[in-house]
Amino acid sequence: MNVFKFGGASVKDASAVRNVSHILSLFPNEQLIVVISAMGKTTNAMEEIVDALWKRDEKRYMELVEDRYQFHLHITGELFPEPHFYIYQQLEQLFEGLKARFHQPVSDNFNFEYDQIVSLGEVISTMIVEAFLKEEGHATTWADARKLIRTNHEYREGEVDWAKTSELINERLLPELKMKRIAITQGFVGHTSEGFTTTLGREGSDFTAGIFAYCTNAKGVTIWKDVPGMLNADPKWFDHTVKLDKISFKEAIELAYYGATVIHPKTIKPLQNKGIPLYVKSFIDPHAEGTTIQESTAYDHVVPSFIFKMDQVLMSFTPKDFSFIVEENLGDIFQQLAFYGVKINLMQNSALSFSIVFDRSKTEPMRLVEKFKDQYEVRFNEGLELVTIRHYDQATIDRVTVDKDILVEQRTRHTIRMVMKNK
Repeated sequence: MNVFKFGGASVKDASAVRNVSHILSLFPNEQLIVVISAMGKTTNAMEEIVDALWKRDEKRYMELVEDRYQFHLHITGELFPEPHFYIYQQLEQLFEGLKARFHQPVSDNFNFEYDQIVSLGEVISTMIVEAFLKEEGHATTWADARKLIRTNHEYREGEVDWAKTSELINERLLPELKMKRIAITQGFVGHTSEGFTTTLGREGSDFTAGIFAYCTNAKGVTIWKDVPGMLNADPKWFDHTVKLDKISFKEAIELAYYGATVIHPKTIKPLQNKGIPLYVKSFIDPHAEGTTIQESTAYDHVVPSFIFKMDQVLMSFTPKDFSFIVEENLGDIFQQLAFYGVKINLMQNSALSFSIVFDRSKTEPMRLVEKFKDQYEVRFNEGLELVTIRHYDQATIDRVTVDKDILVEQRTRHTIRMVMKNK
């Protein structure tokens, strides 16, 4: 048993779906669970549909639903030229149901409505892909992750009930795989004990692959990407990137924690717990070696890795009552930051002040200034970069700090983190 995961870019159009079929044909003797994301940018589009529903904007809602229908209908038309294919009827029924949803009672829980609608992107994608694979001669079955992965009631960030999920997968999915070689299922989604759909957090399809692998004791997980493997830096911010041929689970978790985007952070831990290797390979060049993530740390130090976070804010809090920064102050600050949903990328404190770094795109700094101004003097700088280097040396530091002023620096034996601005 192996688990494959294909993201939105790998099923973005008809040509991409055909490529998935080609890749699966390279593994004719493998039993596979194939996790597939929504097509292209569909998740973003489904989020807009939820927004229109919540704002009771019927005109916009219907236009957005119709747009997604036509998007998927276009892909289906290229894959299935004959109108008799059952997939056309399935799509029509699903989108008619989505249109009718506007006139049904709406929950007062936005996150609940989000999960019921946004999850349909994965459902639609897997319906189309599975139908095409079947037409191509693959022995497939369609598996509904909304009936296999059990979570709590934390909509949009469902926490997995591992024991129940393992039970459901082994009772409902594995018998199907004795009759069919390939199971096609959805990333990102799960369900509550009452059967309501949940999602596992944005970009959670990698995690889904890890869940299925853990629960079936798979031989390995392969994530198919549009890059040759895990690179030591994002090509958008760094020239001359190097592929990491082999790294440890520990290193992958560290890189994900600091912001590397190739692997979802939650994916790695269940695989590490059972020693299941994770492969990152290119769907553009499926024969290439890619990256292997496994237990050994022997290769971690070979290539320095760079993680860049742009458009950062450095904000500092100093008590106005001349007191020092103590646990009581920190507890108060953390509580308020959590209320505003601020994700801290770096923090540092001294006797007199406490500083944090966060994404400007996700938090409006002046909102925090207004909130804290009565008790604290609050100062902030915008337009900064946060650079993390794993396995650094002075040459790598010099490379990224040219024409930069360093505002904050933190070092450990293996990692240096710097908040910088242009000179």
